[in-house]
Amino acid sequence: MKNLIFVFLLFIIACAPKADYSPRKINFDRDICINCLMGLADQKYSVQAINSHNEVIWFDDIGCLEEYMKKDDWKNWKGEGKTQIWVGDCETGAWIDAEKAYYRFGDRTPMGYGYGALKEKRDSTYTFDELIDRINKGLTMREEFIKEKKMLHMSKDSTETEVKDSL
Repeated sequence: MKNLIFVFLLFIIACAPKADYSPRKINFDRDICINCLMGLADQKYSVQAINSHNEVIWFDDIGCLEEYMKKDDWKNWKGEGKTQIWVGDCETGAWIDAEKAYYRFGDRTPMGYGYGALKEKRDSTYTFDELIDRINKGLTMREEFIKEKKMLHMSKDSTETEVKDSL
């Protein structure tokens, strides 16, 4: 009887779905950043994380991943198993391992953090750990990005007011 139970357990384990850590294709009509809830706009700056249960979460900017990693939601989603993180190469859009990528600073990214991933090391690039440290220290283009968005919004509001006043 014990042998039968053992064989049954082995069968169940063998039939359990294996985790697929390969990068997924973005569905631009549906996939959104789990951190900021914006739709994904550009694979060259998008990030996807895949856990051992084949669950995928998306980010529209590497900075959104870093911000989400600070939350309990990340720890709960990640669990104890392996997690694979893919980031779009900022020049080609090809998926590369985020933890093996190199990051340059100064790109105009979807949420304004300013970091683009590259497969090959170049002058003035940062490792994944250095990137996380820099974002934590506030070394991003985020303030400039937010000011630009506010100015654009204010400009839009004043244009609407001018149009209403002229009617």
